[in-house]
Amino acid sequence: MGKNNKRNSTNRSKTGRNKQFEKFMSDWNMDNFNIKSDKILSDPKDKRKKTVSDKILKNTNSVNNPKNLFIANKLYQYNRERKKTIVKAKGYGKIIDKPSIKIMFLGGLNEIGKNFTLFECLDDIFILDCGITFPNEEMLGVDLVLPDFTYIERNKEKIKGIVITHGHEDHIGAIPYLLKQGINLPIYATPLAGGLIKSKLKEHGLLKQANIISVTAGRRVNIGCMNIEFIHVNHSIPDAVGIAIHSPAGVVVHTGDFKVDFTPLQGDMIDLQRFAELGRRGVLALLADSTNAEKSGYTITEQKVIRSIEELFHQAGSKRIIIASFASNVNRISQIIRIAENYGRKVAFSGRSMLNYIAIAKELGYVKFEKDTVIDIDRLSEYADEDVVLITTGSQGEPMSALARMASGEHNKICVGINDFIILSARPIPGNEKAVGDIIDRLLKRGCTVIYESMYEVHVSGHACQEELKIIHTLVKPKYFIPVHGEHKHLIKHAELAKSLGMDDENVFVGDNGNVIELNEVYMNQLPSVPVGQVLVDGIGIGDVGSIVLRDRRHLGQDGLIIVVVALDKKTGNVESGPDIVSRGFVYVRESEPLIESAKNRVICILDDCRVQNVHEWGIIKSKIKDNLSKFFFEKTRRNPMILPIIMDI
Repeated sequence: MGKNNKRNSTNRSKTGRNKQFEKFMSDWNMDNFNIKSDKILSDPKDKRKKTVSDKILKNTNSVNNPKNLFIANKLYQYNRERKKTIVKAKGYGKIIDKPSIKIMFLGGLNEIGKNFTLFECLDDIFILDCGITFPNEEMLGVDLVLPDFTYIERNKEKIKGIVITHGHEDHIGAIPYLLKQGINLPIYATPLAGGLIKSKLKEHGLLKQANIISVTAGRRVNIGCMNIEFIHVNHSIPDAVGIAIHSPAGVVVHTGDFKVDFTPLQGDMIDLQRFAELGRRGVLALLADSTNAEKSGYTITEQKVIRSIEELFHQAGSKRIIIASFASNVNRISQIIRIAENYGRKVAFSGRSMLNYIAIAKELGYVKFEKDTVIDIDRLSEYADEDVVLITTGSQGEPMSALARMASGEHNKICVGINDFIILSARPIPGNEKAVGDIIDRLLKRGCTVIYESMYEVHVSGHACQEELKIIHTLVKPKYFIPVHGEHKHLIKHAELAKSLGMDDENVFVGDNGNVIELNEVYMNQLPSVPVGQVLVDGIGIGDVGSIVLRDRRHLGQDGLIIVVVALDKKTGNVESGPDIVSRGFVYVRESEPLIESAKNRVICILDDCRVQNVHEWGIIKSKIKDNLSKFFFEKTRRNPMILPIIMDI
């Protein structure tokens, strides 16, 4: 009797579970998959070899069918509160005992900069880096380009923190703008990156509300259900780290920006041992820097640059030395100061970002020099040319940078000429080559001696070349690989490199901003994209410059502007004054009087026609003037200026 009661109780329990399962499948709209639920096992070790289902997809033999895998994962989620459950699809059978992790790319793919990635597991999200990029030549008047924060604002309740890999602008520059959206999250950053972030937030009046948590390589922090491990890497700025995300789905490794430098100027070489340990234990996915994936071999050590600069100091002789470099290249600047001390030269700095970086780096101990080595730029005139070194910004040809103003003779404190020995210790970022070339030409015309990368080894990259990338892939041995940080050609090249090392095609994903990837131990699947874009910063305006404004700016820059001013009687429509035509950037009025007079006569004819036809709507009159004058000017000049009619009623 007792056995029968026990059997009946078990049957009722199984019946209840089957009903729950059927409701689950109905909720997920999977009736069309022809699923049969035989039994749901609470114990996967059941020796009776029962199965969850005998068929999942009708007439499907594909082992890797995404729908099979999708259903399998949802079955796992349904039984998450129970023990492991065996799920068998037709031609496919595995134990899914871990949830998925999702990776959302909001920036940093198919572009250089604007790095912004989200990781989500079990409804916990954290942000990895929050950077900007700089405007291209078509973004007239734009100062900065930010990521679109729309998805962040919609999911801010899930987001637990921001993790920063290093202190470059393309990784930290957008943080103040994110905080201005009311998203106040703990920010985990190494000391130098944290110091730079604090400086930015202070400028924006946001420092008091920020929660910046200092971390060091080797430390681990919990963010939601994920444990974040910081791993020391070499880069062109101190305190750079990669991360290992220890999540319920598995370990995901992100290298950040890195290279393998066996003889770094400061600190230790990259922690290859830790990457190898993670690889031995099993890594679900690797995301790795692709900036130099096209370049064979190894990145040259920074030591070689310093030897080149020492040689150039000797060549400069009695000339004044001016060195343009990235303000963030703290290690190199520190060594340049040391060389200057050896040659008995004083050092001055020019450029706001340069002064800011050096002040923070000195405070944190990354830059050291004798008390009287560094002088204010105003004191340069007190010393002979052979006794000074000026370290400045402007290595990328930025039009308002200190070096650009020197080249154009507009710097209010430095006038360059025949006795200046100028070193450009930086490689032009893709797209900046022409601007840098223009500055070099202008400096040469002023009689300066100019040294740049193609002449001497005065710069090395902070990013890994192919052989270094191979080292990371071989050590980490990931199941899946996603190339990041680079233009599309860089991502493709990195993907090819991973495949050449034996990775299966289906385990490599080359993505784009907006893509969402779901990963677990069974499959990698692309989910619907999330909103992405770019927000333009112009002066104090954020997002008020869009594609239409940029189009108008390009239009004005290419063909100029014509303003038509006329005063009309409000009641009769008669012309009381004008029309007057003002040209800006189109033609010089005094030399084009016949053209302007003809345009005036056309406007008068349009106004007369409107009066006769009893048209008094200003919008209609303006449209007629714009259309007619646009055709007229194009016929006469093959140019298409912007036409701006202004009608005043009297």
